[in-house]
Amino acid sequence: MFTGLIESLGTVIALHPEDTGIRLTVQNSMIAQDLPLGASVAINGVCLTVVAVKHNTFQFQVGPETLRLTNLGTLQPGDRVNLERSLRLGDRLGGHIVQGHVDGLGRIDRRETQGEWETIWFHCPAPLARQMVPKGSITVDGISLTLVDVGLEKFSVALIPHTLAATTLGIKRPGDAVNLETDLFAKYIEKYLEQLPLSPGNT
Repeated sequence: MFTGLIESLGTVIALHPEDTGIRLTVQNSMIAQDLPLGASVAINGVCLTVVAVKHNTFQFQVGPETLRLTNLGTLQPGDRVNLERSLRLGDRLGGHIVQGHVDGLGRIDRRETQGEWETIWFHCPAPLARQMVPKGSITVDGISLTLVDVGLEKFSVALIPHTLAATTLGIKRPGDAVNLETDLFAKYIEKYLEQLPLSPGNT
């Protein structure tokens, strides 16, 4: 479980083929200091398990399904990634409840600069947009954000200067893919409504 509050940016050091997946090596001295084997870390919002730690680097095994469904499959050495360690009992929940289970990919459509702030518009699959509401929560590449506007296949968020400086959204460009995780409660509500029996009152 995560909060969507990015702790630090890591740098991709290597991606080695491993069976049908890859072994991903990431560098970040702060995160590596207190990272036991088996720990969970969100990489661009994808929950992965630490399989090795050495000095200021740590490694993950990424399977073919994760590579296909997330933007981890497009990473290259030198790329920056958002990092968040899993929530500990007693930690403050500063963002919102994030599972680290990516629901789908979106793409940056356009960026609108407003002084030091930016509004970013994303294109996304319609089924994901149905689970979004203005002023609700969305996780973009592991970042907990507040939705501004929501359309049939699009949504926007407003980014403060800190978010632009401390996450990969400050360097991504239109056309770049982002991992999306919709709000957990929205999924449960949608599932509940789908299972309601049809009746003359709700057809």
